[in-house]
Amino acid sequence: MLRHERNRGYFVAKAELPSAEELGLQPEDGLAAVYFRIADDHLRGLLPARITESELRERYGLTRAELSNILTRIGAEGWAERRAGYGWSFLPVLTTPESLEQSYRLRLALEPAALLEPGYDLSPELIAACRQAEERLLAGAIDTDSADALHERGVRFHETIVGASGNPFFIDAIRRLNRIRRLLSYRSMLDRGRYRAQCEEHLAILDSLARRDQEEAAARLRSHLGHTIDNLARIRPLLSR
Repeated sequence: MLRHERNRGYFVAKAELPSAEELGLQPEDGLAAVYFRIADDHLRGLLPARITESELRERYGLTRAELSNILTRIGAEGWAERRAGYGWSFLPVLTTPESLEQSYRLRLALEPAALLEPGYDLSPELIAACRQAEERLLAGAIDTDSADALHERGVRFHETIVGASGNPFFIDAIRRLNRIRRLLSYRSMLDRGRYRAQCEEHLAILDSLARRDQEEAAARLRSHLGHTIDNLARIRPLLSR
């Protein structure tokens, strides 16, 4: 995939991207499927607030190593934690469409304000990285990326533009909201038809930020979050399953 030139470094050897098979990767991750089953069962109230690892292994047919892998991910994402000495406890997350909409209304109040902070500065490098991620989705990844990849892309975009405010209280609040909305966010991705418009709105916000027009960027972000709230109302049946 790469070639080395002495005293110059490494260069891409061919223009086309290698396939998963060429890289020796599995096309599907079985543990990811179990992770989503656990997440969905938690949202449905099918799991107790406290549960042992042996109960989880038996319920989902996992080895110790497989369960450890999944629980490490869940713990890092902040919706469950190991209990002192024995078992795991699920932490509060957003489990209803109403609570998810409330979280977006709080974001509607916070995120545009972050873009208007004195000294706001989003570097050209970060703008370029965000733009590349959106253009990749528009080129086809909307339909092929996993739910968690789509979620992380949205999280990175919003945390990046809010983080450029330089105000740690804004970014801390947004990160907390992103952690507790993760599971309902996954379920909302069963309907991906709205993602093209979201990507285009993200790109428009980046255009404003590239021109250092914070007022316009904040207005566009406010409109973007408002559209998201409207879309959540439309897909409420998916979120209530």
